[in-house]
Amino acid sequence: MAGARLRADAERNRAALLTAAREVFGEQGLDASLDEIARRAGVGNATLYRRFPTRKDLIAAVFADQKAKHLELAEHALQEPDPWTGFLRYVTRLCELQATNRGLSELLGGVEGIDDERLTQLRTTSQRRATEVILRAQRAGRLRVDFTLGDLGLLMMANAGVLHRTDDPQAWRRQLTLLIDGLATR
Repeated sequence: MAGARLRADAERNRAALLTAAREVFGEQGLDASLDEIARRAGVGNATLYRRFPTRKDLIAAVFADQKAKHLELAEHALQEPDPWTGFLRYVTRLCELQATNRGLSELLGGVEGIDDERLTQLRTTSQRRATEVILRAQRAGRLRVDFTLGDLGLLMMANAGVLHRTDDPQAWRRQLTLLIDGLATR
């Protein structure tokens, strides 16, 4: 029965799996062991695969709320009275999210093969909002007029690279400061 409610124990197992997956993907990235996720959730592999038949299904369930948070960041930036401050806070917070969650970092950096309707819809909406954040800062004369949504994607990929190739957990902040300095109009 599609849409039927899960039994209480099945719902607990699902919630435990999502919590464990969020932790493991955050620590180890999207290629993390599904066995480890099941172990941390306190369930068997069969339970994991019954709830989430593929890795993609589990990733989509875990990161749909993270992408929703990404969308909230853009909404907050658009509500900020100063467009440049909104842009700076938006980009900084995106980079902070990447720095604290390896799986999200990989997802924001453009992982291939995670085609999920929820994630696609959230990605489309968040890209539209990100474009509004960018245009608003440009119209205020504070952000280079040639900066695009594609450049924001490259910035996120660069941040992911810094995060994964340095021993300094704060190196991304210096890199972001240098990038932002180059994006500001004079």
